[in-house]
Amino acid sequence: MEHNHEEHEHEHHHDGHCCGHNHSHEHACCHDHEHGEEAELGLKKIILATVLFAIALLLEHLPLFKSLETGAGRPLLGQSPVLAQAFPALKMLLFAAAYLICAKGVLISAIKNILRGEIFDEQFLMAAASIAALAIGEYPEAVAVMLFYQVGEWFEDYAVDKSRDSIQSLVGLRPDKAFVLRKGQILQVAPHEVQVGETIQVKAGERVPLDGVVLEGDSFVDTSALTGESVPRQIASGSIVMAGFVNQSGLITVKVTKPADQSSVSRILQLVENAADKKARAQKFITRFAKVYTPLVCLAAVLVAIVPPIFANAQWSTWIYRATMFLVVSCPCALVISVPLSFYGGIGLASSKGILIKGSNYIELLSKAKIAAFDKTGTLTQGVFVVNEIHPSPQAKISQEELIAVATHAEKYSEHPISKSLKIAHHCPKCESLNLNNVQEFRGKGISVEIEGQKVLAGNLKLMETFGVQNIVPCSKDDIGTIVHVAVDNVYQGHIVISDKIKEQSRAALAALKKAGIKKTVMLTGDSKEIAQANAKLLGIDQTAAELLPEDKVRRVEELLAEGKLLFAGDGINDAPVLARADVGIAMGALGSDAAIEASDVVIMNDDLNKIPTAIKIAKKTMGVVWQNIAMSLLVKFGIMALAVPGIANLWLAVFGDVGVLFLAVLNALRLSLFKREAN
Repeated sequence: MEHNHEEHEHEHHHDGHCCGHNHSHEHACCHDHEHGEEAELGLKKIILATVLFAIALLLEHLPLFKSLETGAGRPLLGQSPVLAQAFPALKMLLFAAAYLICAKGVLISAIKNILRGEIFDEQFLMAAASIAALAIGEYPEAVAVMLFYQVGEWFEDYAVDKSRDSIQSLVGLRPDKAFVLRKGQILQVAPHEVQVGETIQVKAGERVPLDGVVLEGDSFVDTSALTGESVPRQIASGSIVMAGFVNQSGLITVKVTKPADQSSVSRILQLVENAADKKARAQKFITRFAKVYTPLVCLAAVLVAIVPPIFANAQWSTWIYRATMFLVVSCPCALVISVPLSFYGGIGLASSKGILIKGSNYIELLSKAKIAAFDKTGTLTQGVFVVNEIHPSPQAKISQEELIAVATHAEKYSEHPISKSLKIAHHCPKCESLNLNNVQEFRGKGISVEIEGQKVLAGNLKLMETFGVQNIVPCSKDDIGTIVHVAVDNVYQGHIVISDKIKEQSRAALAALKKAGIKKTVMLTGDSKEIAQANAKLLGIDQTAAELLPEDKVRRVEELLAEGKLLFAGDGINDAPVLARADVGIAMGALGSDAAIEASDVVIMNDDLNKIPTAIKIAKKTMGVVWQNIAMSLLVKFGIMALAVPGIANLWLAVFGDVGVLFLAVLNALRLSLFKREAN
């Protein structure tokens, strides 16, 4: 409650292994050009194989061509046995060509993996199934297995590219040129060639290439790609600008403060690209599940193939065919691909909204969060102290304007936040010419100074008591904030109430958190109990803990962790220990702050508290898609396996159980990109 001149509070690549394939984002980012060429070549192979396969099926199933093999069509062709024999040979040649186009790479990979000891992978399953189909004369099915497998692979790559769209937009933020001032000339160079301390120019419409401070020029910059904010930000001399901002009007000159590889865009890209290094529990489960599931299914397929023929004298071809169905449908690709793809889509969606989530495990934890704790100053409040009330003493016969003028004069040389707020409230040109003598600052109490021969005291009650000031007017219960008492020549003049401003969106954001599933909100602050309780009441916060030292905050967080999954939002610098200890540490307004990015699990790139309920919504949507894909994939696969044993299913249905389910699961994962409007 009292004016205290002590320092005031300022308040972790997805393992995209699909049975041996690595579809990591790092790989995709490092080899975009090569990946594009491979995708185009893969599509051409699929189209060619599909055409050959379709012609072969026509030769096999159209009545005219079938009659040629039986001899019924020979009179039509002039009794030509050579021509009649050519059609079956052509059909077999077309099947063989289509098969080799699709299967060559898979067969080679399977052999290489076996030599490395990686037997039960995707390539092995597809190779074994297709070779078994060839062995029993089911040529169309053998080709279909490989063809649809390649279609599934291509579609998977396409889906990964689609889910990366929002992150690719960040890649586009990294400019490839900078205009640097050297020896009186403007030179165009690559951003990584610009040294810290050099000066660059950014014209209207250009993207800022490096982090820096504006030296000259006034403008507006579009920060939406980094922060998600649609409203342009005004900048002037002394303003900080980040790589990726777009200069909208006027020429600005910027002094570079960080090298290209440490710029905001570079750090953000690295953060997002490495996000999948930290796997969610569901993702780890799928990886472990696939390692056990695939060998068991292969063993089951072997038993299906050999047990009935040996012990029941059944036909070998029939049971090998059914075992082939087991091999085809057993591939867990729909799970191993769609689950990390879903998490990756969620991370990409969040990044497009200025929310950086450092791993899929934090998506899972966000979706389960039940308690939200907040630092006060700079998180729920603006961290800017303003004069709210001025109460002159009736006995002193002084006006409000005169009272704040005296206090401002006394605080002329102080850089304390309280002093700054007084100077903002009362701009006094005369203060610059006033003579201040015998300035004494009493730590934790206030200041004493002589102004034009009068002794002025400005501080808290302890300061007044130290100098024996009498007739102090007590504060009312509505005076919530820091109180600055003023006395002139030991005569009490009145007091001024200074408090931190609550952010406009704080109350709405806290209400949105409750709708998003948060059961309890808590404020943790080093401020006084009265100020904390008053702010909590205005914000609708459930519980407050005030007058906390940093170690007290950690202890309080430990207690809250016992009640449920906890997220903590703070400024990311002073609250680093608490951010690290919470289940999910959220750094607010951390764009450009290395300390915040290092300490937190989620980075909100601006100060908008509404991003936190948005992050929770995205996390819950992502987890919903993950569990939908797991349930759908297992149900369909086990269902087809059950139908395969009695011979009800065929190999075409088994192909659907593999590639079709993969297709549906990936489509479901891509639904996250349609969630953009709802998540706003």
